[in-house]
Amino acid sequence: MKEFELKYGCNPNQKPARIYMSDGSELPIEILCGRPGYINFLDAFNSWQLVRELKEATGLPCATSFKHVSPTSAAVGIPLPEKLKRACFVDDIEGLDDSPLACAYARARGTDRQSSFGDWIALSDICDVTTAMLIKREVSDGIIAPGYEPQALEILKSKRKGNYNIVKIDESYIPQEKEIKQVFGITFEQGRNNFKIDSALLDNIVTDNKTLTDAAKRDLTVALITLKYTQSNSVCYAVDGQAIGVGAGQQSRIYCTRLAGSKADIWHLRQHDKCLNLPFLPELGRPDRDNVIDVYISEEDEDVLAEGNWQKYFTHRPEPFTKSEQKEYLSKITGVSVGSDAFFPFDDNIERACRSGVSFIAQPGGSIRDDIVIDCCNKYKIAMAFTGMRLFHH
Repeated sequence: MKEFELKYGCNPNQKPARIYMSDGSELPIEILCGRPGYINFLDAFNSWQLVRELKEATGLPCATSFKHVSPTSAAVGIPLPEKLKRACFVDDIEGLDDSPLACAYARARGTDRQSSFGDWIALSDICDVTTAMLIKREVSDGIIAPGYEPQALEILKSKRKGNYNIVKIDESYIPQEKEIKQVFGITFEQGRNNFKIDSALLDNIVTDNKTLTDAAKRDLTVALITLKYTQSNSVCYAVDGQAIGVGAGQQSRIYCTRLAGSKADIWHLRQHDKCLNLPFLPELGRPDRDNVIDVYISEEDEDVLAEGNWQKYFTHRPEPFTKSEQKEYLSKITGVSVGSDAFFPFDDNIERACRSGVSFIAQPGGSIRDDIVIDCCNKYKIAMAFTGMRLFHH
């Protein structure tokens, strides 16, 4: 297939639309089901780059959940603790621990479930049956992977009345060194961002605390590779082999840090017993439960707890999850890693990150206020590495 005609571009009025290879060669994909659209393919090709690179860097199967050309999360295939399984609604998936790929997607999809509603999925490895069963029951637009087990493919084809978008990519495909796009009729050309991210990038530790654990190196690698394919400005919190909070596309870096930090906090709070034991009505579906949990944690908790409201969601009215309880719970969190796609210009980013249990940071460095940022890290005994490389993505 040398080209594929799309229904329309970003919006229905943007016609005609297609994807094709400018040199006239074959596209490196097969469309096995459905008819992916313009934004679907933007998500597919960006997300595939992320999981391919993350697999290369860690040696582990990995997955990502994408929405609007940015990852909501990315994760490697590490088994989930029981509380995280419950928080991600995957504690009933038979054989989950036996499939690293399914564990990776369970983590990625379970990180920011509201944002992942209707996601695009990328898998680093051939999709197995367990992963397909997990994907089958989630609201999703499509998937890209290097292959599919026959039974897994049939499971995925049953989604969306047989119209689920399934793309197979040639994992040996290597794009040209130069990439070109047009904006307002003007052509832009640049070299591809082939900068390699691995643990060697973390050798320049500029803080008094010089200790980066192996787990921290893995998590910082996950954060940095996630940022490489996230719309800038961006900041990523990671722990236990997965991105737990992504702040994408903000004009101010502190907004990125706050947004990503609030998502990381929610990820932690969803594993608190008060959230895990909410007495949901049996007929309430997973997307509704996701929304209710996020409201229950928020300042607007009366929207689900007030008389006349709680009856819509619960068998009985649960006790509020007070802000003081949440603060105490979060205060015990440590070992979280943070990556930034550009330098932190002020120490307010460190102060905010610290409130979300951050112990390790990787950022390019190069600000005129680097000394202030380093001093703030030293105050909290945070280990920070300067990578020397910006990771903007637009």
